[in-house]
Formats: sequence, C-alpha cells, structure tokens
Amino acid sequence: MTQLRPARPSGKVRAARITDLAALGELSELCEDDAAGGRSLGLPVSGPRIGVFSLFRLPLGAFRPNDLLFVYEEDHRVAGLVRVERESHRDDWTIVELDAIAGLPGAGAGDIRFRLVQQVLREGQKRGAARFHVACADAGGNVELFMQAGFARYGEERVLHRPAGPALPDPWSDERALAAGIRAARPVDAVALMQLYAAVTPAPVQRLEGFRIPDWERQGSNWRVPRSSLAPLLRFADIEAYVLESPDRPQLDGFIQIGVAREAQPHYLRVLGRPDVDLGQLIDFGLGDIRSRTGRSGDRPDEHGVIAPVRTYESPIDRRLEAAGFAAVSTVTLLLRETLVRVAEPVLVPGGVRSLEVTRGS
Repeated sequence: MTQLRPARPSGKVRAARITDLAALGELSELCEDDAAGGRSLGLPVSGPRIGVFSLFRLPLGAFRPNDLLFVYEEDHRVAGLVRVERESHRDDWTIVELDAIAGLPGAGAGDIRFRLVQQVLREGQKRGAARFHVACADAGGNVELFMQAGFARYGEERVLHRPAGPALPDPWSDERALAAGIRAARPVDAVALMQLYAAVTPAPVQRLEGFRIPDWERQGSNWRVPRSSLAPLLRFADIEAYVLESPDRPQLDGFIQIGVAREAQPHYLRVLGRPDVDLGQLIDFGLGDIRSRTGRSGDRPDEHGVIAPVRTYESPIDRRLEAAGFAAVSTVTLLLRETLVRVAEPVLVPGGVRSLEVTRGS
C-alpha cells in the first residue's frame, strides 16, 4: 500500500502588518499553552515573553527598520509568526521568535514553522546574510526543525536565574572596585577582550561565531559580544560592561556585561573569565551595580530577578553564579547556519594557508 505524505500547508507566508496586532497577541498566548498544540522556541524567560505583542506596545525604537517579521496566514487566520533581528554592523541574522499553532486542515505547527524558517533563509540569501543564529529549547521538535533547514548544532547554554526575593548585594564603591582590578570596559580593550574570548572559547566555536576585534570595540544597545541565547533581552536594557584586570600579567582575567531591564523583564548578566580565576568578586560587583542603577531609577532592585546564560564549556562560572544565589532553570541549544563557504587558498609564504570567505550562490 502506498503511504501518503502529509499535505503541505496551503496557506501563505507574508510580511506582518500593524493590523495583525490582535492576532499576534492571541497566537503568542496560545503558544505558551502546551494543551493548545502550539510550538515556540521555548526560551525560559520569566515574566512576559519577549514577544511580538509586547514589541508593538514598546516605543518605536524597540522594533527597528532592519528587523523582519513574517506571518503564516490561512483562511484569513494568522497561525504562525517568525521574527528576525538583524545586526546593524554585521551580516548576522538572529531568529528570536518562532511560533505556530496547529488546528487548520493539513497544516501542523511543525509544517508552518518550517515554511517560516525557509522564508527567512530566502530573504537572507537575497539580502546578503552571512550567518543565521537561533537558540531554542531541545523540545517540541525545535532542534530537528532547524537541522533539517541546514543549521548546525554547535553548543549549549545553561540558563541560571536569581529570583526576585533575596536582596541584591550592596553596591561597590569606586575605591573598592579599583582595588579589586575592576573597571569599566573601553574600546581600547578590544584586543585584550578578543584574547580573553579566545582563551576560554573552543576554536570551532570561535570560527563559527566569527568575531573580530572591531566587534569588541562597539558597546551599547547593539552590542551582542559575547553572544548568548538571551541577547534579545539587551534590546530592552541599559547596558554596561566591566573588565577584571590581572594583578600580575598584562591581560584581562574577566569580563561582565550588565543589562538593567527597562521593561518587565529580568535583568541580565553575562560573565566571561579564565578558568583559573575566581570571578566571585566580579559577579558580586555586577549584582551590586544592578542594585545601584535600579535604585536610582526608582524601580525595586529585586522586582524581576536576574538571568544569566553560561556556555557549558565556561565552567566553573556556573558554580560561581550558584554561590551568588542563582539556580539553573533550563538548558538551551545554540544553532547556526552559514551562507559562506570557507576555501583554503595556498599562498607563497612560509606555512602559508589563508582562509577566504566566498559567498555561496543560491
């Protein structure tokens, strides 16, 4: 007997419109309910989701002109959405939301999401995207979906959360921070930060993420270095970064990125450090900085808690965070698809093999 293949969804993928607001809000709510048959990336963010519905209610600066938002529509009903953030200074695209709800004839949630991902990839080919990034929970067919679309699984992150109840540490004085070797990061630290990143990051991950020294010079709301699964939170945060200087060597031993939430989201910490360095003081400083900055703005310092992603190869940072009151809430998978082909070109220099990046045709 011939086995029939599942019917391909008959709806259409189109750019989202402002008139889709109500439908997108309902879709986001349904995808949070497992009983409704919805599927999402499943990032464990406490409080309101980093969703399209909240984006439309934020100032216009939150949704930037170079971002992309597509929906799947069938029988005049929106049943899926995908949102992509495009970095202004790199040709990197990040899928930060992918939702779909089953229930339409011949259109399962997985089929709808696959069509939305394919739409993003086609747009990326037309607009010269170099890399596509996504982070997702390994559930609901997420990882399988992206691997079928040509993504490579290259890492995992533990997501740790410090709840809102316990009081944050007291802010540090400038004198205490300087005595501990902690100071604000500056653009001139770019080379040292790149060296710190290279010292703690496996070579295959460095190649895939493709950071360069100019990427470490840029600081502010567009700064996604170092990358993490929860970097979209930084769009809704005031960002500061600090470094930990080595007491006996001309190098940096640690780095901390602090994002104080402006919206109903948890605050953000991203810590990077050499394995042989105790980063407990740097983490305590970061939590104290959050307390100081939220106190100045009139918000409760502990209203939303603090969330911190840690790569699995960055241990023992996770243990230092746990000692500061954090607890693991989830593990997410990091995937990437490159549109560049790396070609080794021999050149006439000693030991000369130079790596070139050539754009692959569609």
